[in-house]
Order: sequence, then C-alpha cells, then structure tokens
Amino acid sequence: MRWGDERRSENVEDQRGMSFGGIGLAGGGIGTIVIVVVALLLGVDPRAILQQTSQNAAPTQQSGPVQSTPEEDKLKDFVSAVLGSTEDTWGELFKQSGRQYVDPKLVLFRGAVQSACGFAQAAVGPFYCPGDQKVYIDLGFYEELRNRFHAPGDFAEAYVIAHEVGHHVQNLLGISDKVAQAQQRGSREQANALSVRVELQADCLAGVWANHANQERGGKMIDDKDVEQALAAATAIGDDRLQRQAQGKVVPDSFTHGTSAQRVRWFKRGLDTGDINRCDTFRAQQL
Repeated sequence: MRWGDERRSENVEDQRGMSFGGIGLAGGGIGTIVIVVVALLLGVDPRAILQQTSQNAAPTQQSGPVQSTPEEDKLKDFVSAVLGSTEDTWGELFKQSGRQYVDPKLVLFRGAVQSACGFAQAAVGPFYCPGDQKVYIDLGFYEELRNRFHAPGDFAEAYVIAHEVGHHVQNLLGISDKVAQAQQRGSREQANALSVRVELQADCLAGVWANHANQERGGKMIDDKDVEQALAAATAIGDDRLQRQAQGKVVPDSFTHGTSAQRVRWFKRGLDTGDINRCDTFRAQQL
C-alpha cells in the first residue's frame, strides 16, 4: 500500500502515556484472543464488555510521557495517514449526498483506556464508541494481526481502521441507533443476527473507502497484493474460523460478526463497486 504521500489527520489522540491503577490489565498477547473469542462463543459483541467493565471497576487514571519505539512511531504515522484518507473520502461522499461528515477522533492507547462506552482493556481489540465518536486502537493489536491471525501488511492494517470508521459512518447515518433499539426488543439470537449485519456493512463500507481512495490516486494506492492482505485479515477474524480454533466446532446462532466468507464477500462488494447503496446488509436476503 502506498501511503507515504497521504495527508496526515490531525484527529489522532495519543493516550499511550496514560496508566490505570486499581485493576489488572490484560494487555495484548494470548489474552486478546481468548477474551474476544469467549465473547463470540457466548454470543456477545465484544464491545459490550466495555460497559460491564466500567460498571465493575473504577480505575485510577494517571498520565505520563509517551514512551515509543521507532516501530510504533511509524505505525502512528501510518494510522494518521489512513485516517486522513478516510476523512477525505467520506467527507466527499457525504457532500455528494447533501450531508456533512463529522470527522471521528482516533485514540491510540496502551493496555487500557477510558471511553464514553466504558473502561476498556486492550483485550477487546480495536473498537468504535458512538458515545464520543472515537475509534480506539492499541497498536499492539497489529502484532496480533501479523503473528497470530497471519494477516500481515499495510493494507490489512488499514482495513482495520477503515472498518471502525465504517461504524462511525453508520452512527452518523442513524443506523447504529436503529439497530440498538431493535436489539433491545429482540432475543439474544435476533440481537446477534443484527450485529452480524452491522459488522458486515462496516466491512462493505471499508471497501467503499478503499475503492474511492484508490481512484482518487489514479489507481496507484493499492494493488492486487494489498487486496489479498485485506481479504486475509477479513478471513482471519470470521466468527466461524475463530470458533473452530477455540472449541473445534461452529455455533452459528452465536455469530456476531459474520463468517470469514461473508466478511470477504461484503468487503469485496464495497471495494468492487464503491457504492454505499450496495452495502445494505439489512435488506439482503443472503449474506
């Protein structure tokens, strides 16, 4: 992925110098996978863990200087470039439809973070909080993506950001609120099914961003190898694959994000068409 010339976003908040006392932190490593997989097996959106944690813990927050490595500095620069690209693309697409795009903030944290959705440990992975319109990422997740999920590459990492920004787009369009209300009225199985459609739509919206960003740069931002990287990432975090790795069997009723094949299919739909109207997973008879 060619990102060196991308505009850097000014909406990145670096909170890696924050530390919390009064609670044990799960950090990265195998804990990240275990907690997320357990949440999937229980039929729970991992982001729901944030609210539970905030109710059960009152951590003490302390701030200090950010200690970073050259590798993390490069990742921070990359994240800022990708976020800037999503801002440009979605700003233009919203303008074309007569809407105004509000840029989200992206918070970099290490180990744990306090969001409007609650206190979150890195174990929940990257997430978007509609309460403060912020994307939260622990840069350590990218090591997980490369080493444990076997999905290396810049564009795989960009896909993660674009997916979370896709949730921001859903929030701005009022989709998130409607889904949340419907989930409260339905059963756990129905809530899970709606969650799958939300996540697949965010995958499709990530593809829409990639399509337009690549066109705006004369088709030189990404190539076939980059696309393969993003598809590998989508495949690695499918519910069916995670469940099979964790327990040796698949429980479709507990899916919250969609199968590997579904995540690939919807990302490719957005990437191939660049049309947000083709991302209506809620009316799709077949996912």
